Amino acid sequence: MDELLVSIIIPTYNSEKTLPICLESIKRQTYKNVEVIVVDNFSTDRTVKIARSYEARVIQVRGERTKAKNIGLRLARGKYVLFIDSDMELTPTVIEECVKLAESNPRIGGIVIPERSVGNSYWVKVRDFERSFYAGTPIESARFFRRDLALEAGGFDEDTVFYEEATLPYKIEKLGYNVRARINSYILHHEEGFSLLKWLKKKYYYGRTARIYINKYKDLYNEHIKKQVNPIYRFKLFFLNGRFWKKQHLAIGVIVLKILEYVASILGYINALLKSSRKEL
Repeated sequence: MDELLVSIIIPTYNSEKTLPICLESIKRQTYKNVEVIVVDNFSTDRTVKIARSYEARVIQVRGERTKAKNIGLRLARGKYVLFIDSDMELTPTVIEECVKLAESNPRIGGIVIPERSVGNSYWVKVRDFERSFYAGTPIESARFFRRDLALEAGGFDEDTVFYEEATLPYKIEKLGYNVRARINSYILHHEEGFSLLKWLKKKYYYGRTARIYINKYKDLYNEHIKKQVNPIYRFKLFFLNGRFWKKQHLAIGVIVLKILEYVASILGYINALLKSSRKEL
């Protein structure tokens, strides 16, 4: 199994603060046969220098993360590909567990890796608490894939940033493969510099492509997308779980955060809809 190469693809932009933690965590993996491909959006800080100091292959290209991921996918040489962000830290056995699980069943096309949010601020603790209710639900998306299937599916959808991480798993699932397999080891998502305002601006930006996302994947709307975008489904995950109210200060934070996120996304959606209507007139 150690002979199977795993390609790790990391989109970056001015990531000098978190990239060393990410790359160090790859060095500490129990599974050693990996290549690292950093697809950089022309950073102006030390990102590229840091990546090369860890012997990562660096490609520079302008565009959204989906474009960066697809370029990394095409350049990858591994049987498997793992897509992570530059502010993510892999716990030591992530890749080993993914390879073992993928090799155990040829019908597995994608693997979900649980995530934890790391940081000292209240909102990061809220996000970590929120994530804990998504295990085994359609809210989670696979990050680890068979490269041949990812290529056959056409990679990530570059027309949308709204739930862009879910587009490749959807397409592989349509090919008849399981993308819901899940390991126990997890990823630490470093969000120490989390800003609520920047986060909501991002949700607004994402909401501007929500219409494209829903229209393109409407054949899966009832089963998956409806659960992803429907606030009722998410709030049920929280309210019907007795654990939610045991930490009331975090529970209130989750409710407030989700309401703000949905408002920002809806405003972005409406803005895009109005612009589209003007063009049609």
